[in-house]
Amino acid sequence: MTRQDILSHLPYAKPFLFVDELLEINENGAKGTYTFDPELDFYKGHFKDNPVTPGVILTETMAQTGLVCLGIYLSGSAEGGLPGHVMLTSIAIDFMKPVFPGEKIVVEAEKVYFRFKKLNVNVRMLNAAGEVVCKGNISGMVTQRMNT
Repeated sequence: MTRQDILSHLPYAKPFLFVDELLEINENGAKGTYTFDPELDFYKGHFKDNPVTPGVILTETMAQTGLVCLGIYLSGSAEGGLPGHVMLTSIAIDFMKPVFPGEKIVVEAEKVYFRFKKLNVNVRMLNAAGEVVCKGNISGMVTQRMNT
């Protein structure tokens, strides 16, 4: 399964797609980039006159690369069939620096385990200066159908 195949299987579309490029993916992890478009609607009110990317969006961005892309890759490879869906089950994220409109970030994810359909990854987000802006652990269930 190629990086482009994985991106084409993501269940998101703009404005809720937070992966521009998948740089690396293998059985141990994933690495991708995203540039936060200054025109995204949430910047209009978070925060007024000083827009900052909401933490929930930073978490979603890390989950899309680190959990969903990796889950699609692992389920497609492991079962030799169609890639599965990935549903978030738990998060623990620490935030260190703000991310502003127009910033390009890199998400790095390292698989902790993938067993019994549960994927657990350590993730971190870096800004263009290579500084960690947030990091933590995310888990999810990988299923073949959305309702299971």
